[in-house]
Amino acid sequence: MPERPAKVYDKSYFEKWYHDPSRRVITHAAVARKVRLVVGIAEALLERPIRSVLDVGCGEGAWRAHLRAMRSRVRYTGVESSEYAVARYGKSRNIVRGSFGSLGALMRSGVIEGPYDVVVACDVLHYVPDAELEPGFRAVAAALGGVAYLEAYTVEDEIEGDRSAWHHRKAEEYRRWMRDAKLMSVGMQCYVGDALADGTVVMERGVDSPACF
Repeated sequence: MPERPAKVYDKSYFEKWYHDPSRRVITHAAVARKVRLVVGIAEALLERPIRSVLDVGCGEGAWRAHLRAMRSRVRYTGVESSEYAVARYGKSRNIVRGSFGSLGALMRSGVIEGPYDVVVACDVLHYVPDAELEPGFRAVAAALGGVAYLEAYTVEDEIEGDRSAWHHRKAEEYRRWMRDAKLMSVGMQCYVGDALADGTVVMERGVDSPACF
């Protein structure tokens, strides 16, 4: 099978998919709703306000402003593979260069330091190569002290947007990688690891999740 062409996340990419009103599929209001959802689930399980967020594949760091609007003192760290986004927003929005598959290396080198109350991978996983998913999920589990929002779209879903370099996977493939990393579903694409697994009740867990680790 021929290799997929490398996906380029340059200025024109962000202008097209995030800022052009005629093409963008993610709006300011939609991001705000997702942030409120994830913060609400995390704080319900943590039983306190969130203090730290790791946003993997963060792009321009769109989640940061919404998080700060809700929790002004939250510690936000973004990880992004785009040279353009890191060069433009890295210092002002605390975004470092990296990818889903390189999270483990970033942790070992001390570039990012957990545990994080929230780990986000929003609109990312379906663009990540297979070889990066297993180490990426294991790194998420290692960095996680609260709730992970791991948004994935599958061949069973009907979606609109950027299908370039899209990986066509079944839901069970993602579930297998998450189970192997001991990430347990609590619904709405949110997951917990060792830190919170014992604090959940049976009906909070997804039907695919083990009763315990």
